[in-house]
Amino acid sequence: MSVFTGKTALVTGASAGLGGEFALQLADSGVTRLMLTARRADRLEELKGRVVAARPGIQVEMVTADLSDATAVATWMSELDKRGFYPDILINNAGFGDIGAFETSDPGKIEAMLAVNITALTRLTRWALPAMLKRKIGWICNVGSTAGMLPLPSFAVYAATKAYVNSFTEAIRVELHGSGINVTALCPGPVETEFGQVAGRPGGKRKFAPPDFLCVDKVDVVRETLDALARGQGRIIPGLLVRIPILLAESTPRWILRLVFNLTSGDFRKEREAQP
Repeated sequence: MSVFTGKTALVTGASAGLGGEFALQLADSGVTRLMLTARRADRLEELKGRVVAARPGIQVEMVTADLSDATAVATWMSELDKRGFYPDILINNAGFGDIGAFETSDPGKIEAMLAVNITALTRLTRWALPAMLKRKIGWICNVGSTAGMLPLPSFAVYAATKAYVNSFTEAIRVELHGSGINVTALCPGPVETEFGQVAGRPGGKRKFAPPDFLCVDKVDVVRETLDALARGQGRIIPGLLVRIPILLAESTPRWILRLVFNLTSGDFRKEREAQP
C-alpha cells in the first residue's frame, strides 16, 4: 500500500506536462481527494475526466487561477480555506521560462516568471505548512531545475528563479527535520513538455532544443519523484545521463564554467550589434 493512500493532494500547473502526470500518478497511488489548478480551464476539465475514468470514486476539484496575479493567488487560498482543503501532499509544479539575452527580455514576462516561479510557490508552501505540522505528516515537492544549479546564459532569470527554489527547498527541509514533513526538490533536466514553446520568444534565434538522448520521459520523472518523496529523499535529478554531468558541473570551479559558457553560449556581443 502506498504511503499516499487516503491522502489529499494539491498540484499547481496541472494543465500540461509534469503537472498533469503528477495528477494521474497521485490518483494511481491512492490519493482520495485531488485539487488541480492552472490557467486553462479546458485542459483541467480534460485532465479531470482522465483521472476520474482511471480511478472512479476519487474526488477531483479544480480551480482556474493565474499564479502570476498576487490577488488571484490570495483569493484562491481564501477559497481553499473556506472549503477546508489543506493538502497532505503539495506539488508546487507551476512555472515557466524565458530564453534569450536578458537585455531584450519582455519586462512583463520577467515579472510574471518571478511571480509564478518564486512568489506563488513560497506563498503556497507557507499556507500549506501549518496544517501539515498540526497533523504531523505531509509531503512537499517543489519543482526546481538543473538550471538552478548553474548560472545559465540565455536563461539568466529562469535559472535564478530555480536557484531560489532549490535553495529554499533545502533550507525548509532542514527546518522541518523531525516534524513528519518530507520536503523534496525535483531538479529535472530536459523533459518533453511545453517548456520550450513557452520559453521561446517571437522571432527569437535562440531555441530550447536539447538532444533527444538527454530528454527524460515525464512518466519516469514523476514516478521517480513520487518514490523519492515517499522515502523522504531531499533532492532528485531524474536520468543518469543528466545527473552525472550536472553533479560534476556543481563541483567545477566558477572560472572554468565561465570559460566553457563563453565558448559554447554564442556571441552575445554580435547579437547586440545586429539589433536594428
